[in-house]
Amino acid sequence: MDKNQVSSGSPNDLLLDPDKLAALEQRLMPSTRSLALQALRRSFWRIGQHLGLRVKRLLDVLAAGSALILLSPLFALVAILIKLTDGGPALFWQERVGKWGTVFKFPKFRSMVVNAEALQAKLAADNQHAEGVTFKMRHDPRITWIGRVIRKTSIDELPQLWCVLKGDMSLVGPRPALVREVNQYSLGDRRRLDATPGLTCTWQVSGRSDIAFPEQLQLDVAYIEQQSLWQDIKLLFKTIPAVITGRGAY
Repeated sequence: MDKNQVSSGSPNDLLLDPDKLAALEQRLMPSTRSLALQALRRSFWRIGQHLGLRVKRLLDVLAAGSALILLSPLFALVAILIKLTDGGPALFWQERVGKWGTVFKFPKFRSMVVNAEALQAKLAADNQHAEGVTFKMRHDPRITWIGRVIRKTSIDELPQLWCVLKGDMSLVGPRPALVREVNQYSLGDRRRLDATPGLTCTWQVSGRSDIAFPEQLQLDVAYIEQQSLWQDIKLLFKTIPAVITGRGAY
């Protein structure tokens, strides 16, 4: 029976003719070999994903642990300078939202005055990210003199290496958002919570605070959909010049 014979006739003819129906099913149904190849590809993909995550976690632990030890003198110096500036605590702790909505404690070297969060409401009109859920201000009066230095050089973010060591964060991934920001997310915005947050990400090396929230979201989702160990390595190397130039750091 040739192709024209199988495709000819009305749907009712196919239902009434077992031979034609069997031939059509044979043409449309994938072969056993095809199904086996598809299953094999899925298995290799799952194994590759699992190994990639294991290697990424191993690199996170080794890099974060080593950095915490090597940078401890710098941490001590920054803590002393912050303390001498206004007598307040060296670290500023927040609650941030991680993968799948998990909330964790998030430390930074304090770069603002002690009552910075209480003063934010008065500065709402100057928010440069007014179209999104984040707050960014180029010349924020709450930032101390030492705060400007450590923010420009990203030193204020280094205590988050502790979060990487614990597993709440990774070296590379979408930056973790504040709880109040996530509460304003749309369903589409929550897509960025599908990955472990990181110290650096695509928009961190592309302009940081100069990039508006909608574009940050697009870049984070693109990273999640295409993430790989090689992509993480490239982003880590791109982070070095981004930190040196200080573009968008304020």
